[in-house]
Amino acid sequence: MLIGLSVRNVVLIEKLDLEFAQGLTALTGETGAGKSILLDALGMATGARSDRGLVRAGTDKAQCSATFTLEPHNPVWAKLAEQDIESDPLEGLTLRRTVGTDGRSRAFINDSPVSVKLLSDIGATLLEVHGQHDGRGLLDPLTHIDMLDQFGGYTKLLADCAEAYAARRTTQKELDALLTLQAKASEDREFLEHAIAELDRLDPRAGEEETLAAERKFLQGAEGALSELEAAQDALGEDGAFEQRLSSALAGIERLRHKFGEGDAAASKSLTSAAEALERALLETQEARDAVDKAAQTFDVEPGRLDETEKRLFALKAAARKYDCDVATLIERRASFAAEIAAIETVEMDISVTRKRAEVAKLAYDKSASALTKARQKAAKTLDASTAKELPPLKMERAQFVTDISPSPESYRGVDDVRFKVSTNPGTPLGPLEKIASGGELARFALAIKVALAAQNQAVMVFDEVDQGVGGAVADAVGKRLARLADAAQVFVVTHSPQVAASAHHQFRIEKSSTGETTTTHVHAIAADAREEEIARMLAGETITSEARAAARQLMAS
Repeated sequence: MLIGLSVRNVVLIEKLDLEFAQGLTALTGETGAGKSILLDALGMATGARSDRGLVRAGTDKAQCSATFTLEPHNPVWAKLAEQDIESDPLEGLTLRRTVGTDGRSRAFINDSPVSVKLLSDIGATLLEVHGQHDGRGLLDPLTHIDMLDQFGGYTKLLADCAEAYAARRTTQKELDALLTLQAKASEDREFLEHAIAELDRLDPRAGEEETLAAERKFLQGAEGALSELEAAQDALGEDGAFEQRLSSALAGIERLRHKFGEGDAAASKSLTSAAEALERALLETQEARDAVDKAAQTFDVEPGRLDETEKRLFALKAAARKYDCDVATLIERRASFAAEIAAIETVEMDISVTRKRAEVAKLAYDKSASALTKARQKAAKTLDASTAKELPPLKMERAQFVTDISPSPESYRGVDDVRFKVSTNPGTPLGPLEKIASGGELARFALAIKVALAAQNQAVMVFDEVDQGVGGAVADAVGKRLARLADAAQVFVVTHSPQVAASAHHQFRIEKSSTGETTTTHVHAIAADAREEEIARMLAGETITSEARAAARQLMAS
């Protein structure tokens, strides 16, 4: 239920705060007073198309907010939860929108910023405007299938069809993926087999790149190191001449020790030290020569070894570039190629199994969609008959209404496209409701359909120009049907008809006033005890007679 509307700086409305109640509410007033502005404000708050033309002259932005109360089971709460918007069914729901003079628009739900699209989606769930000035409701053909499904009440069939469609899509995607794999399997197999053979010949080993890199670095410096070691060998003398000189020196020292050592302690000590040093030199010279020789053998690499090492390293790196990986992961890449070949080898079996599953899923979906189509066709006949009964009292006895069901692409909703079609004059072909009916006719068609759908109506409904071109008994029939509709849902009607206004439970008068160069629209709630006078004014004009008051009293009592 819509319980409040707040408007700021919208065209002729400067400031407006309205409270609404359940039942049928009539919005009345002279032509041009601003009733359409009020509908524009309500549409703006609920996400209808709006532009900077709504901003009141002399202000920088227009703002509208609409507050609703909803049952806890209303699907809107689930939609808000999906968008992480805080809400509490006990506190109601407020939709707010601002539009600036620069054309920029901002939307809010419970003061949380949201996209205008989300605001529009939520607003379309909460509010239906039936008339030529709003692109939602019956003017949006996409809503027709929802209305028929609500009327039919076959919720289980809808759920079954959606479930079958999901299963069909899943199995078909799996089959399509396998068929795609099969289509490229031949080319892929040739590549994969070649790659595996090449990697098998290369036979990469774990850690090989690091080992080869270290060996390459060693081999690149080996030649210079060997030259240095050969020079050291030359210096140490490979012919033993150096040791001979040391041995000759040691022999001389020994002779001196025998000659002078026994008589002079100091001479003996010094000669002994010299002899010991020469002995150590002889020993260490041999050890040094052995060590240098051994080192030289280490750096004495076989010819071509560097070329072989570099060739192996470059081959590994080339393979890594070719197969888009690191040298260290060549082994894993080979394993992945083998796994792909294994998958290709089993694809035929997988296709056979998946194709059977897809066929079963399609049959299940076709059966479910067919059952849904039959249910819709049955519901359509009932809806058409129910709507047809409502047309004659609304001065549309020569009009036709048909729920047209035609094939459509598969979806979770089945294979049906639903469109309401009408003919307003005998002999004219049926055409789309939104294109054939005029503003008043459209509103009356909507009223007839909504009366037929009365048990399923949940949204707040607004009827604009429903009384256009009618009066007397027809206007009275319109009013009574609106009141009957309001037993199940909150209804608003913009009307010039006293008969329609008299059927309402609540009434607001819309009027405008001018002060200098400023014109402002005002909305006044008419108290219950003052409504008779207002309806009498609608009947009689400026001068209200006692006859007009009596007629108003009779209208309100009927």
